[in-house]
Amino acid sequence: MSSPSARQQAENEAITRSTDRWFSDGSIVLQAGKVQFRIHWGILALHSSVFRDMQGLPQPSDEPNVDGCPVVHLQDDPTDVEYLLKAIYDPTFLTMKKIPLPAVGALIRLGRKYDFKDYLNLAVARLADTFPTTFEAYLPHELLTTTITPYLGVFFDMITLASENDILSVLPAAYYYVICVYTQDELFQGREKLLMKQFQPGYSFGWALDATNVDGCTNPPKCGKAREKFMRDFVDKFRLFALSYAIAIMDMSQLCTACGLHAERANRAGRIKMWVELPRIFGLPPWDQLKNDL
Repeated sequence: MSSPSARQQAENEAITRSTDRWFSDGSIVLQAGKVQFRIHWGILALHSSVFRDMQGLPQPSDEPNVDGCPVVHLQDDPTDVEYLLKAIYDPTFLTMKKIPLPAVGALIRLGRKYDFKDYLNLAVARLADTFPTTFEAYLPHELLTTTITPYLGVFFDMITLASENDILSVLPAAYYYVICVYTQDELFQGREKLLMKQFQPGYSFGWALDATNVDGCTNPPKCGKAREKFMRDFVDKFRLFALSYAIAIMDMSQLCTACGLHAERANRAGRIKMWVELPRIFGLPPWDQLKNDL
């Protein structure tokens, strides 16, 4: 038998074994890039229909193995595989309040590719929890909270992850959020649309431009001046509060009781209307057509 070539020896030496996912009783070796993971067929088959079907295939006698285990080569990033196996073998990982976005991305990519449905759904739920699809679910998010570890630019990366994997339902709220947070130079076009629309009749602050006296108004001149001041304050500061309960920052004592109630009701109705149209503002299909391809 001829000895291995220098190139083969170099390739073999470059392969490393995972320090965390190398079990002495493992029955299969996954190799991603130059990293090998010795794990258990049965556990993979329990969670993935792809590996379940693969397990039943006969192994050729001349197929290379490691320590008696068949080797399955994966065309995936070893870091993604590491995160997937961490989720499978360490159930507490997915119960953490926040997990890194790369872990969410790994579960989405490999979950779709190999049919790890439970892990795919748990990862998508983290995106959906951050960027909800209903106005009622959005309300507590006016001060955004997320179950994904934050860092500078994380929301842009979340949008990229969702777009690349056809998780379309989270995009409208995600686009809206980054437009609120980042400058007009970064996201001018969508921000401009929302700024203008929020003051149109029937939307969040359309009531502020409505010169019609409110039924029951006790001081039309004073209330008219209050609405004008509200408009000036917002326009001067180029503010965007199309969905937020921004009327709360207004000194309601400047309006009479009837006009204050009218402003609150009109603001809420306008915010709901804005939410319904949010996908269209960003060039997306309506909410009921934003399906996730999972």
